[in-house]
Amino acid sequence: MAYNCVVPIKQVPDTKRITGEAMNDDGTVNRGALPAIFNPEDLNALELALAIKDKFGGKVTVITMGLPAASAILRESLYRGADETILITDRRCAASDTLATSYILSCAIKKLEYDIVLCGRQAIDGDTAQVGPQLAEKLGVTQITYVEELISLENRLITAKRNTGNGWQEVKCKLPVLLTVIGEANEPRVAAAKKLMKYKKARTPIEIQMQLKLDNPHAKDDELKELVQTKVKELEEKGLLIKQWDLDHLKADLQWCGRDGSPTKVHRIQSVVLTARDSKTVEPSEQGVADMVHELISDKTIS
Repeated sequence: MAYNCVVPIKQVPDTKRITGEAMNDDGTVNRGALPAIFNPEDLNALELALAIKDKFGGKVTVITMGLPAASAILRESLYRGADETILITDRRCAASDTLATSYILSCAIKKLEYDIVLCGRQAIDGDTAQVGPQLAEKLGVTQITYVEELISLENRLITAKRNTGNGWQEVKCKLPVLLTVIGEANEPRVAAAKKLMKYKKARTPIEIQMQLKLDNPHAKDDELKELVQTKVKELEEKGLLIKQWDLDHLKADLQWCGRDGSPTKVHRIQSVVLTARDSKTVEPSEQGVADMVHELISDKTIS
């Protein structure tokens, strides 16, 4: 029996490189100051979806909400084995918190045929782990969180092992289901060379428009529109068009989107600077290291 999987993913700033300069005054991250990457645990969710497709057949659809630049991780998903990708991009999505994000994603997923929705446990730019569970609630499906292993999948009955922090649980339920997947669940596959060559020119309509506008700076609006339509049709015929949806296409209620639909507010941020009260030079010798270890044990810094 084949199963259709949907994987919501997110392009996030590389928080390993975050500094004070990367924070805005309102507590939000200045994403332009940091390199953008594929959210790590979303890769684990995608890998589990691809493993299900490899074993049982079916289709893997990947969705992301963000700026046009987020198309990069959709192409990366195609390189790894996804069948279809969708970009949700709309200025009215700006400043969406987890509640608004999960609502918008639910509107998109309801337009698809799916058996299993797989999300990364959490995004590294927020660490809330809220979108997956909120999405399951809005879709009206069962959820299994913190999944570290898919034990079995048969006759629309899934059994998964979930991490509880100090142990694990074996959970069974009927499909449809939403899983949130942790980093220990698997080792994400790398891009396949053949798929990279095939999909490297895949583009969203907005990317096509931006590139043609750059290539034809003197083109009138009507001329540019015609050029875009021609290119979109060409890529669609080649299977290289990344779908692009906005809130109108989703028929989303705008009061639940963007800043208006986001009750979460940052009231205050504080920059914490750690400074050493004193310092000590350790001699680069066996005895110097031994003395340092002894001192750390005496101070109960280590045991």
